[in-house]
Amino acid sequence: MSTYPAGGLTLEFLADPTAFLAAAGEHLAAEPVLSTVVTTVARRSVTRVEQGVPLPERDWWLVVRDARGTIVGAGMRTAPFVPYPMFLLPMPDEAAVGLARALHERGEETLGVNGALPAVRLCAAELARLDGGKVEVQVHTRLFELGDLVPPAPVPGELRQVRPDQVDLVQSWLEAFHHDADEQAGRPTDAASDEMPDRDETARRIESGNLWFWVDAAGVPVHVTGVTTPAFGVARIGPVYTPPAQRGNGWASAAVAEASRRLQADGVRACLFTDQANPTSNKIYTALGYRPVVDMANLRIAS
Repeated sequence: MSTYPAGGLTLEFLADPTAFLAAAGEHLAAEPVLSTVVTTVARRSVTRVEQGVPLPERDWWLVVRDARGTIVGAGMRTAPFVPYPMFLLPMPDEAAVGLARALHERGEETLGVNGALPAVRLCAAELARLDGGKVEVQVHTRLFELGDLVPPAPVPGELRQVRPDQVDLVQSWLEAFHHDADEQAGRPTDAASDEMPDRDETARRIESGNLWFWVDAAGVPVHVTGVTTPAFGVARIGPVYTPPAQRGNGWASAAVAEASRRLQADGVRACLFTDQANPTSNKIYTALGYRPVVDMANLRIAS
């Protein structure tokens, strides 16, 4: 562990996700929907360590403490894709600025900051000031939580778990998902290319039972929806993808509704992220009963 001052706060960098969860678990559990990304990744990383899978040396976990030692913020840098952006949860303004200064002092190149506003904006602005460059918005996201589920109009078919032998089909759809999401939002279609999961990661999600097809009346896959393993009683829906030829049939609404229903039936709170530039997905989820929780952003620092 290494520590850095940030005004009256202390930034603690941890390399061990188990130690991070031991330190920050109570803080994360206090707002489990807001912390869903961090807790999901932390628990997945703990599992990999227990399985003997080494984590990248560049990965770290952040705990922010006030003068009394109370945790007032958290974050991580674990993304497996270039430019290895951080993900920040809410924290005091001075912590966000102090984090940028700590990374500059560590000589750690940082060209991406994702997560909660205003922390990501303040951190990115200070990084740009210290290291040169300008801050650009890659994606504006919005976190939603399901209230009372509003069932969509019924459609033929059912939700069916993806089998290991279907990994190639799922992988091709997930790659298309990123391309189509950029295109629908009016961004360059290679904007998120580095964020595409590799085939091994897709295979791991299938083995974990976290990817589902909606199959039509003939049993043919027409849509894929992902669900994360619950953490602190919260699971996140995503990705959600329907191939172009199958759109307009209600598959996405049906799949997300059924996956959400199953989560709530198990006593799990369901949440998901949307791209604010994609009105179609925002409309679908709102119609199902999802309500906005907080706005976030993915920022990049360009030369």
